[in-house]
Amino acid sequence: MSIAYQIHKQDGTYFLTPTIINWIDIFIRDRYKQILTDRLNHCVDNFGLEIYAYVIMPSHFHMIAGSRNNNLSSVIGKLKEISSKMIVLELKKSNESRKEWILPMLLEAGLKNSRNKNYQLWQQNNHAEEIWSSKFMLSKIKYIHNNPLEEGFVDRAEDYLYSSAKDYAGKKSPVKVTPIELHSLF
Repeated sequence: MSIAYQIHKQDGTYFLTPTIINWIDIFIRDRYKQILTDRLNHCVDNFGLEIYAYVIMPSHFHMIAGSRNNNLSSVIGKLKEISSKMIVLELKKSNESRKEWILPMLLEAGLKNSRNKNYQLWQQNNHAEEIWSSKFMLSKIKYIHNNPLEEGFVDRAEDYLYSSAKDYAGKKSPVKVTPIELHSLF
């Protein structure tokens, strides 16, 4: 894993892209998106995660985040660990039509990784990029909010439920977001 895309400053703000192994489109089902949004909110409430922007896409999610407790790597690790366990459990007990091929793929990935005991849902890397300027922050917020538009999911960014574009448009998304005052970036 390249050190260029790791969290080096635990008190920094980062653009992160946690991704499902093999780019499996887990998040096409609302029940798995709900697990992720619940876990994100749990990390906000209990571990000091601050989310400034996010979007959940079918095989990954993007967010701009920091940690009030200066332990961003640890918080992201907890988020991925718990959400992974919960999503795998949901896969096992549900009537998910794709579980016959998804679960073996997750198990194979987990057995290849000495850090796992069983299944591996998330790739190890979070593709972390430190937010180093206001211009870079704004470009990443735009990128995050435009993702569902680029994929043709919605006609307006704020219409996509699992995105902070709603929060920036004065509405409420399922995740607890701390919107950045965009005019303060200039």
